[in-house]
Amino acid sequence: MFVFIGMNVFAQESTEIFHEHEFALRRNISKSYSVNFGLSSRAFVYADDATQYRLRQAQISHFSTLKLDLKHSIALGVLYRNRDIFEDSSNEIRLTQQFNRKSIFKTLRFGHRVRSEQRFYNDFTAFRFRYRLALDLPLQGLKLDVGETYLVVTNEGLLTSTKISQPEIEYRLSPTFGILLSKNLNIEFGVELRLDKLNIQTEETVFFNTSVDLKL
Repeated sequence: MFVFIGMNVFAQESTEIFHEHEFALRRNISKSYSVNFGLSSRAFVYADDATQYRLRQAQISHFSTLKLDLKHSIALGVLYRNRDIFEDSSNEIRLTQQFNRKSIFKTLRFGHRVRSEQRFYNDFTAFRFRYRLALDLPLQGLKLDVGETYLVVTNEGLLTSTKISQPEIEYRLSPTFGILLSKNLNIEFGVELRLDKLNIQTEETVFFNTSVDLKL
């Protein structure tokens, strides 16, 4: 189903396609507190009706997460995104507050994530609210072991509000395939479909995502 969706979106001339790669470092400071540092880049793959590979932005991020119990956690994050060295666009500083709940049913793990974000640009500030439902499961056996693969599917709705424009509604759907290479290292490959400005004039974007996650 996801393959056919991607082919259909690609066929539309107005669609932009990106590649986004992230390298993340995670460390547990204690049983209940952990930190995450991320470095990522985004590049055009298809834009302006032409195939190309051109960097659009680079960013660095940090999250501090506190486990409340086995199912619930809260987190605070800060992100800096640079675009002005790649194109004529504003840089961004983003603050994030997050609440997460997870539950397990047999081999399936469900994750509910609620986020509020404040995005600071040169000329304005945007406030964004996000809800994501994620489902992941091992593809071999009842639990994930080293050398095995897993699948993650996420659905996310977003609402963005600013003083300079009307509120915007977005939706994101992403299937991701991951491999646990070692106890502390995994890589992921995913495709994400983004539908922006659903309440105004829908804009479609496709992301091919790759990531490396290392736990120290």
